[in-house]
Amino acid sequence: MANQKSATPPAERIEQAKTIYQRLLDYYGLPEWRDPLPALDELISTILSQNTNDVNRDIAFDRLREKFSTWEEVRDAEQSEVIEAIRIAGLANQKGPRMQNVLRQITEERGELDINFLRDWPDQEAYDWLVRFKGVGPKTTSIVLQFSLGKPAFPVDTHVYRVTGRLGLRPMKMPVEQAHHYLAQMFAPETYGPAHLNIIRLGREICHARKPDCANCPLNDICDFVKGQSNA
Repeated sequence: MANQKSATPPAERIEQAKTIYQRLLDYYGLPEWRDPLPALDELISTILSQNTNDVNRDIAFDRLREKFSTWEEVRDAEQSEVIEAIRIAGLANQKGPRMQNVLRQITEERGELDINFLRDWPDQEAYDWLVRFKGVGPKTTSIVLQFSLGKPAFPVDTHVYRVTGRLGLRPMKMPVEQAHHYLAQMFAPETYGPAHLNIIRLGREICHARKPDCANCPLNDICDFVKGQSNA
């Protein structure tokens, strides 16, 4: 799901995606999203997650909630207080003002801090409404839609982008913004969540950025990266 259209994946790559999904399901099992959060909480948490790890994201989120009892308080707080509360997540000088601006815009447009109304909107309209906020890109939007609002969206983070490129599921030079829509065409909507989570796990545990452990990968016989290494 995205505003800009990209090419349609070849049929053989769609079949490859089906195989990848099933193999990772057999290898890792059916994954579960971490404790589901209300949609607005998930939006803030995902903004915090940008360019940091899950541990620091969660610490920053918890500190924010400890200091401020409501999102209205976060919205109206002194900018410096919000920045200090989330500093551990990195880029706090950017994330703090962005979060506050998003909260203010939602309030101005909706009259309250609640985005659950998006459940009732058509999928593309809900995507378009969220992604237009500064600091809320395709990944953040897709995570909120998929895991908090029950809408089909395929989030592409750094691990998904790297792994799908090596596997050959997407063109290597395809921009990450286009990859969301492109990869969403390759999986059935009901598999978006498990596919996203299992590909991330593969990226974290086996398909590392610097030294992928190809020998122990359950996909090494259908991976373009491995084939390229063998032919080198």
